[in-house]
Amino acid sequence: MDNSTLQAALAEYFAPWVQALGLVVDGSAEGAVTLRLPQNDQLSRVGAMLCGQAMMAAADTAMVLALIRQFGEFRPCTTVQMNTSFLKPLSGQDALVEARVIRAGKSLAFGEIDIRGASDGKSVCRATTTYALL
Repeated sequence: MDNSTLQAALAEYFAPWVQALGLVVDGSAEGAVTLRLPQNDQLSRVGAMLCGQAMMAAADTAMVLALIRQFGEFRPCTTVQMNTSFLKPLSGQDALVEARVIRAGKSLAFGEIDIRGASDGKSVCRATTTYALL
């Protein structure tokens, strides 16, 4: 499965407001996807800091794409749990959102996401997720 197939999945499976984030598939491997979240004033707070809600939405989206990459196709799923830690603010640069499937079983999947600055490479947010596979 190539990056263009995953990019097309963004338009096919995600709500318009998620598409409005402007996410771009930057890379992928089996069970892993990296998205670029472009710096955007619409997603920023005072001081041009990327808001946490945008980071969480990007992390959740990246993990669904990582599951698509893992299974080789879209499987309906829903987020059961997402634990997010914000490490430091991100401002004035794109974010890279790296999602990795830790384990995918018959009914549950588990993953980890790291969000870092695209320019400086510093980690700004870490998340763990659990999904129910429907």
